[in-house]
Amino acid sequence: MKELCFATNNRNKIAEVSQMLEGKYKLLSLEDIGCHEELAEDQDTLEGNSRQKAQYVWEKYNVNCFADDTGLEVDALCGEPGVYSARYAGPQRSDTDNINKLLHALKNEDNRRARFRTSITLYLDNQQYQFEGIVNGTIAHEYKGNKGFGYDPVFIPEGYEQTFAEMTSEEKNAISHRGRAMQKLIQFLQAQ
Repeated sequence: MKELCFATNNRNKIAEVSQMLEGKYKLLSLEDIGCHEELAEDQDTLEGNSRQKAQYVWEKYNVNCFADDTGLEVDALCGEPGVYSARYAGPQRSDTDNINKLLHALKNEDNRRARFRTSITLYLDNQQYQFEGIVNGTIAHEYKGNKGFGYDPVFIPEGYEQTFAEMTSEEKNAISHRGRAMQKLIQFLQAQ
């Protein structure tokens, strides 16, 4: 069985993606390959960050791998926080601080349209591939729900009335930006 590293140490993500791969690949975490350093994310695009992380793992550990980066892009804020979504309110990377800053920035805005975008870069047998997933929606006026992470309590996907944080993980993953990007990656791997 071929091995494939997901450039993350999040065991929940590893388990979820491993199920999706249906045993075709053995999924490894960064820890599994002996990578204990924090991977840099200092590019100015989501694509650049996912490529930077995957390329680092490929070059240093010589293992097939993929990495992702996600951003929330809000129309009224000219696409912010975008690539800086995780550290929007500062380097402490607090979900609560990020959401509070976002809600404050939108307090007088009628246009609350936004989209989540995920970029995945795959390094497979020394070849690079990229996949993207997008979900459009709006930003709620207040926190709703207690599931998920990041901006989930204030993001309402198009066609729904509840936020991602009010959905089960199965409901969210079926329509989310990361879920859509992962499906493209999985379909590509299954065709190999």
